[in-house]
Order: sequence, then structure tokens, then C-alpha cells
Amino acid sequence: MSDKELSKDVLKDSSSAEINAEPVEEKTAVSVVKICGMTEAQVRTGVSGMSFKDSVDHEFESEDCGEVHIRLTGPKKAVKSAVKEIKAAFGINVFTSHEEKTLEDVVVELLLANKLTVSTVESLTGGLLAGRIINVPGVSDIYKAGFITYSNKAKRKLAGVSRKTIDKFGAVSEQTAKEMSKGSANLYKADVVAAVTGNAGPDESEGKPVGLVYIGVNVAGKITTREYHFDGDRRQIREKTVTAALVLMRECILEYYGKVTFGGDS
Repeated sequence: MSDKELSKDVLKDSSSAEINAEPVEEKTAVSVVKICGMTEAQVRTGVSGMSFKDSVDHEFESEDCGEVHIRLTGPKKAVKSAVKEIKAAFGINVFTSHEEKTLEDVVVELLLANKLTVSTVESLTGGLLAGRIINVPGVSDIYKAGFITYSNKAKRKLAGVSRKTIDKFGAVSEQTAKEMSKGSANLYKADVVAAVTGNAGPDESEGKPVGLVYIGVNVAGKITTREYHFDGDRRQIREKTVTAALVLMRECILEYYGKVTFGGDS
């Protein structure tokens, strides 16, 4: 066989191999989109009409503390597109698409980025909020103080709540949460203060139902208070309160960042 004929046979065999070769499958990717401030039912409803459902496997993971995670598995490009679609739909409620990142990580990152110091004042959560925040490496640069003001006396002495406010509205009230966040900011010179007060059960307190919680967040003098009604046992209510406080902190810091960066009230 001549060199020319041998070359033709080699080319023929090579072409056949290319035709018969198995198609290269796109690498499988996994991403976890984490959502806060919404129930699993709300998230499921929002996802139900999204276009990625046919190309990406997805599972809902409802955290007991009040977060909803969507685990996405599929081709890398499809997963990336799905993450983008979910973020566009849920907006500020999506706090990360990285499985290893926690809500407290995101809050501390915002505090560090904006050079904001932080303190916590807690009643029913008994230090759980402080514990979640202090879990994050680097927080020592910004965390100033944390107080458990479980009794009314402690609320007055350590958080600057007036006796008149407690007598008139009760320890579990919007007014008390507001004064806790305001008084602590003044006393400990923190840029951000998160204050929580509520009734974790098992019985009514001051005529206030189990699961009633008030959270106040003070960012550079602007105080935002919210009322919450959580179900579950004592542990679940306390954990949901901590998550809600982190969510509200994130929301208020983002609002502050927007005003500082872009100006105005929007």
C-alpha cells in the first residue's frame, strides 16, 4: 500500500470515529438560591410559572428558622439561567445563591462594606441573635455590644426604655422595641442596633398572645419597627424571630446604602 493510500485510510477512519463519537455532555452544576422574608408556599407559587422548570431539577428546602432554599441541579448554563430568573422574580428576598453562605454572613458583609458598627438588644431570643452575628469571621471589627434585657428593669437600665412606656404599652410592644433600639444606639454609640421583644410562650403574657414579636432596627438614627406573629413551639418562635431580625437588618442597611450612594428618599 502506498503512502497516499495509507493516508486516505487514516483520514477515513478518523472521520468515522468523529461521526460515531458520543456527544459531549455539558457538566452538571448545583446551585442553592436562598430566599428570606417569604413562606415556602409563596416561593412555590412564584416558581410555578418559571421557564427553567423543564430543563433544571429543583427542590424546595424550607428551613425551620424561616428561610426557603431552592436547590437547582442540571446543565451549567441552564442552572445559571435559572438562578438569574429566580433573582429577577424575587428581587431583594434572594440573599445569596451560594450554598455555603448564611443570612448572617450577608448582613455582616453589608455592615463591613458600609463601615457600620452594630449592637444587639434582646429579650425573648436571649442572645441567639448576637450568637448568629458573632458566628461570622471578621465581625469583631464592627460588633460593639450585646445585651439580654429579659426583665423590664433590664430594659430600663440597659436599653434606655422608659418606665412610662412599659407601664402604658407593655414590654411586648412596638413602642418598647423602638425605645430599645433608640436607647441602645445612644448608650453604646452603634450605627446599627437590632432590638427584639416578644412572647415565645407557652402562655399569654400581659394579655399578649404567644408568637407576638416586635423587632426594631435603628440604622444611623432611622428606626424601623415591625410586628410579627410566629407559630410553633418556644424554640421555633425564638429562631424565627432571629431570622426575621436579620432580614429586617439587611433590608434597612440596603435602604441606608441606597440613600448614601444615590441620595434622595427612594
